[in-house]
Amino acid sequence: MTDLIQAVVLPLVEHPGDISVTGLQGQKTCVYELRCNQGDVGKIIGKKGKTIAAIRTLLNAVSAREGKKILLEVVE
Repeated sequence: MTDLIQAVVLPLVEHPGDISVTGLQGQKTCVYELRCNQGDVGKIIGKKGKTIAAIRTLLNAVSAREGKKILLEVVE
């Protein structure tokens, strides 16, 4: 799942070397932290949060097969 997050986010940012994704797996829920450069946070979130909402929707669609819920947090 971290590979999918990176594949979606890397084309959006100016500093792709600063992207790191860490995950915490639970039985029903997985929490992923997306760390990036402070200047790229706005690009990942998008206008009115539409970009990050689309990324979260994509992740939830992929994880639905496994019966899990995924939470994605953006950290500067």
